[in-house]
This record gives sequence, C-alpha cells and structure tokens, in this order.
Amino acid sequence: MAAGGFCKLPNGTVVVALNLPSPAADAPAGVRFLVHAQNRARALTRLRNLGLRAVYLRGNAAPPSPDEVTAVLHHPDGLIWRTTPTPDPLTVELWHPIKALLPRP
Repeated sequence: MAAGGFCKLPNGTVVVALNLPSPAADAPAGVRFLVHAQNRARALTRLRNLGLRAVYLRGNAAPPSPDEVTAVLHHPDGLIWRTTPTPDPLTVELWHPIKALLPRP
C-alpha cells in the first residue's frame, strides 16, 4: 500500500503520484513515482508490470502538484521517479526516467 493521489486532466487522462517507503529501514527518504495513463487502474498496472506488485492507491491524500504534472507530461515515457523530497530546499533532486531503476538485459 502506498500514499499518493491523482488528478484528472481536461483530456480525460490522469496523473497518479505514489509515495513508496524505502526498503532500507535506516533510509529516511522513500521514492515518489509519477505515472501518466488513461485511468488510475492503467497507471497502477504500469507500475505492477515493472515489478512493484503490492502497489495500491487508497484515497487522494498526496495528489501531484502542478509542477509534477508538467514534469510527467513532458517525459516521453510518462513514468518518472525521484526520492521523496527532504525539508531542505537546497537539496532538490531532478526527476529520473523509470529506465534508471530497471536492470538492463
């Protein structure tokens, strides 16, 4: 289960944002995924097909910000990630394509 949210765009598609905790117990930050898809179910299916099997979206507690929506819409894959932002405004991480997480064949 993950915290996150979604927003519906004027053309009917959605942008889903998911916050997943870090698998390391001592790591302070998790990972935030952004997915652009036709609907919420397809967005979650895209993540599950990449190996994130236990991902569910319950509620809309942390919807994507307008800047996040812009970032995912301008990415050709429509699927990006970065570590969860820290409170320090000087440590801003850029978005990464999902290919950066996947093992290469």
